[in-house]
Amino acid sequence: MITLKSKREIDMMRKSGAVLAGVHLGLRNIIKPGISSWDIEKFANAYIEEHHAKAEEKGFEGYKYATCVSVNDEVAHAIPRKNLLLKNGDIVAVDMVVNLDGFMSDSCWTYAVGTISKEKQHLMDVTKKALYLGIDQAVVGNRIGDIGYAIQHYVEDENHMGDVRELIGHGIGPTMHEEPNVPHYGEPGKGLRLRAGMTITIEPMVNLGTWEIASKTVPGDTWEYYVSADGTPSAQYEHTLVITNDGPKLLTSQDPDLDAKYL
Repeated sequence: MITLKSKREIDMMRKSGAVLAGVHLGLRNIIKPGISSWDIEKFANAYIEEHHAKAEEKGFEGYKYATCVSVNDEVAHAIPRKNLLLKNGDIVAVDMVVNLDGFMSDSCWTYAVGTISKEKQHLMDVTKKALYLGIDQAVVGNRIGDIGYAIQHYVEDENHMGDVRELIGHGIGPTMHEEPNVPHYGEPGKGLRLRAGMTITIEPMVNLGTWEIASKTVPGDTWEYYVSADGTPSAQYEHTLVITNDGPKLLTSQDPDLDAKYL
């Protein structure tokens, strides 16, 4: 079932999103060569708790952590690890869900570790722009396929990178994953029609090479995560947003100047 959110619910989701955005802003200052991916987990967990919120991913389907921390060819769902030290030239995607008084927000951001290659920077730039191209299609009267097509066309046709198919965006609030599904590929004019009050995530994952992914298991653990099938680097950017009669409005914005038209 798809629920249309009230102004009160949207306002509370925006407050949740502000906590989540604060984590990402703080991570810009701590992500550097030599830290472990576990240091990212510790910072995020502490920040969320200090702001009287809950890390919603903890306990979800057996997951134990506040964050997913995916490095280089890791596409999604990788766990934070004490023995995984970030190196100069790495890229790292940090994904998390914040619950503030029962209201959810979900966002992922990819960070450069030290100085990265032009190739990896281009991957990050393409992925971030793909997110915003998808957001621009999240307007009343459009369809889910319009969002996916805008992303897929830009990633694959214009930039010849891999637009991951298996992992998709979704509705959100009051639980983490709700209808509708929001794929990052599709056909324009196809799929569910978008209505004011829908809250969704758009979260493209882009591989430098193939769009295909493979599963791996954490050594000494049973947790399964995903990597690019050809070992090429992967990036992800994600916002939670609400569809309104005045266009898409971001609930997890980190930059009021950059995102002015979406606020």
